[in-house]
Amino acid sequence: MSGGVAVHAEGLSLRGGHGWVYRDVGLDAGPGTLTAVAGQAGSGRTGLLLTLAGRMRPTAGVLTVAGHARPGAVRRVAALGPVEGVNDLDRALTVREHVRERARGLFWNTAASRRAAAALERAGLDLSPDDRTLIRDLDHERRMRLGIALALLDGPGLLVVDNLDAGLTADRRAALWTTLEELAGQGLTVIASCTESPLARTLQLTPREPGDPGCPADPDGSQDLGGLATLGLLEPEDSQEPEKRGEPEDSPDPRQAGAASDPGDDDEARGDERAEPGEPTGDGGGQAVPGEPEDDSEEDAASTGRADESLEEDR
Repeated sequence: MSGGVAVHAEGLSLRGGHGWVYRDVGLDAGPGTLTAVAGQAGSGRTGLLLTLAGRMRPTAGVLTVAGHARPGAVRRVAALGPVEGVNDLDRALTVREHVRERARGLFWNTAASRRAAAALERAGLDLSPDDRTLIRDLDHERRMRLGIALALLDGPGLLVVDNLDAGLTADRRAALWTTLEELAGQGLTVIASCTESPLARTLQLTPREPGDPGCPADPDGSQDLGGLATLGLLEPEDSQEPEKRGEPEDSPDPRQAGAASDPGDDDEARGDERAEPGEPTGDGGGQAVPGEPEDDSEEDAASTGRADESLEEDR
C-alpha cells in the first residue's frame, strides 16, 4: 500500500479556447488529508482535478505532487477515481473483467486476487474480485465505489474523485465521504470534487466578476471571468452552493488551447512537451507504471476525446 504524497499548487491557472477554466488556485494537501473542491458545473472542477493528477497541463502557476512538476512524473503517483467522460466503466463488462483488466502484472494469481479483494474492501464495495455482475446492473454508488477500487489497484499516493455528490441521496453521499475519510486516515492523499461540501477543508471555486482584483483585461480590452479559487476552513453549514455571480467560464477545448509549452529538462518529459496547456497529457485511467514507457498513440487520442466530452459537460 502506497503512502500519501504532498500536493502543492500556487497560482495554478488553466485557460481554454473560450477563456479561463480556473484561475489562481492555491492548494496545499499533505499525506493523510481529504480535500473537497466545491463549485457549480462550469467552475472548472474537473479540469482542476485532471491537472492535479497530471492528466492536463496548466497554462500558468506552480504544481508539484510528491515533489514532481512534470505531468508524466505526476501520473506515476496519482490515480483517477471516477471521472465521468474520461474513464467511464464499460456497462457491458462485469466487475470481474474490470478488475482483471486493471490489475498489475501479466498473470492473474492468488496474490493478485488478494490485492484486488483488499482494494474492493477499502472502497467499501461488498463484492469479490470474481463477481460477474454487469456494470449496468450496479447502482450509481456501487459504480463510484468500483471506480475508486480500480484506482486503488494502482497503489497511488494521490487519489482524485470527480462529482462525488452527483446522483446520490444525502445519506449515500455521506457514506461515500466517510469512505474517503477512511482512505485518508490510512495515509492516502485524497481530493474530491462536489457541488456542496460537508468538509471543513474545502477549496471553493467561484466565478470572478469584471473589476475584481487580479482579473486583468485581455489584449482586446475585454476581461475574462476566470474561476477564483480559495482554500478555507469552512464549517459544514457554510459550505453551500456558491452564488452565481457571473456566467461560468467555458471548459477548455484542447485543440484551441494556448500553444505555449514547457522546455524539456529530461528524457522522461519528452512526451509531456508535446502537450499544450489545457491538453490531456496521458491516459484517463490509472497512473503510469514506473519503468514502463508511456503510450502516446491511439489510447491517448481516445482519452483526449473523452476528456473533451467530460469538460464540455462540466460547463
